[in-house]
Amino acid sequence: MKLTVLGAARTVTGSMHLIEHQGHKLLLDCGTFQGKRDESYSINLNFPFDPKDIDAMILSHAHIDHSGNLPNLVKRGFTGLIYTTKATARLSGLMLLDSAHIQESDVRFVNRKRERRGETPVEPLYTSQDAEDVMPLFQPMDYGAEFEPIPGVTARLLDAGHILGSAAIVLDIKEKGRHYRLWFSGDIGREKLPLLQDPVLPESADYLMMECTYGDKPHRDPQLAYEELRTVVNKTIERGGKVIIPAFAVGRTQEIVYSLNTMMSNREMPKIPVYVDSPLAVNISQVFQEFTDYFDAETRQFVREHHHPALDFPQLTYIRSVDESKALNDRHDPMIIISASGMAETGRILHHLRNNIENPKNMILIVSWQAPNTLGRRLADRETEVNIFGERFQRRAEVATIGGLSAHAGQKMLVKYARETRSQLQKVILVHGESKPAQALREKLMDEDIGPIHYPGPGQSMDI
Repeated sequence: MKLTVLGAARTVTGSMHLIEHQGHKLLLDCGTFQGKRDESYSINLNFPFDPKDIDAMILSHAHIDHSGNLPNLVKRGFTGLIYTTKATARLSGLMLLDSAHIQESDVRFVNRKRERRGETPVEPLYTSQDAEDVMPLFQPMDYGAEFEPIPGVTARLLDAGHILGSAAIVLDIKEKGRHYRLWFSGDIGREKLPLLQDPVLPESADYLMMECTYGDKPHRDPQLAYEELRTVVNKTIERGGKVIIPAFAVGRTQEIVYSLNTMMSNREMPKIPVYVDSPLAVNISQVFQEFTDYFDAETRQFVREHHHPALDFPQLTYIRSVDESKALNDRHDPMIIISASGMAETGRILHHLRNNIENPKNMILIVSWQAPNTLGRRLADRETEVNIFGERFQRRAEVATIGGLSAHAGQKMLVKYARETRSQLQKVILVHGESKPAQALREKLMDEDIGPIHYPGPGQSMDI
């Protein structure tokens, strides 16, 4: 069997890995590469293989850096099944349509500028119709169910604990009288995260292909993040302010909602209105509520004790309409508004920031990593003046940041993950990580006598 690492190689984006076995081709993940606009467009448009030659695909989870190029794959001739969990199939449908809408909107904006300069218009990477064309190819699977994506390969999906429906992909391979197991971690979650089950640890893996995003960074206990959130919210309520939270639609929004539900139910904070104001986040939250069997034991116990769903309680309102969203800006009573985007670059969060940033009673709460040059990063850096919709605003609202909410495993968990199957490991393949965390994790694994360890570059192949 030949494995070629095509994406998320020495970087954390564009997950895509090709397996060739006995004349058949199996693709693991098909994410979009994210970087400079021209470079990203070229990489995502041009596959290093003919999509018509791929027999089947397995998708680890719905995040765009793992699923986002599926419409382009199908558009260019892939007709096989896309095996994934039931929740991932539902989430991916929503996220791919949203991604297509964003690409179409961006291209319209770019083409207006190109037209003024007399330049040829560009096309989106894919359209909403291309995203729709992916949906019939999804083959939803239960966790643990065996299937044969290509001859000679038996596969299972096991809970990765990263986001709802995320999975490690376990491949049991038969070849020339030899039996061996390749375990692809996907994105590994953390233990004790709210809502989700802890990751299933590897078992009897001969080859372990695993992420190393935070290979150089231990994470704090999630309970500390919960306590910080409670402190910040109560502090703002006491002075009569609003808490404005830019949050990603998948995972982070639902974690914050569940934490607020828990706090109110346990009388750790006053019962004030909470609004989720992002059409995508509202739709994603609905999917979460359809798959409550994926929740962990603590969440199910909470639901039994308090007699209302984890992501729905009397003080919570999911907002869809623009008019409802605008109405929040006319109110001055204490409330919590959770809105996308997570880095405060687009979407309704910009309107909420614009209308609340100059009031010192209010709190802007940053709950995730913010990329350089984004509004979210400027807020996290406590800049006193920021630009929103082309206008300059004085930031008088307080800013707080809460770490420890990452859905990715930290260094300690990554070492534990690999250690679990150390006794028969023949090779560890590190993907989905920059060179610094990969090197730090390599050293930790070598200290544990785990290896040999490979850190392949883009397009590098290896015989398994």
